Amino acid sequence: MTKKKTAKVNPELEGFDVNVDSFGEIKTSIDIDKINDFLNKNVEDKKLKDREDLDLGNQSK
Repeated sequence: MTKKKTAKVNPELEGFDVNVDSFGEIKTSIDIDKINDFLNKNVEDKKLKDREDLDLGNQSK
C-alpha cells in the first residue's frame, strides 16, 4: 500500500484536494468561493494590473 503524498499549501488552504471523477467533473475539498477569495487576496492578476480604469488598490470585501 502506498501513502498518498500531499503538497505543501498555504495554511488558509490546509486540506485542499482536487480530483477528477469518472465523468470528467472536477471535485475539490474546499468550496470554490473560498478558493477564489484566497486567490483574489494573494495573487496579482497580470491581465488587470496595467488597466487605468480599475482601482485595484481597494479590493476589500
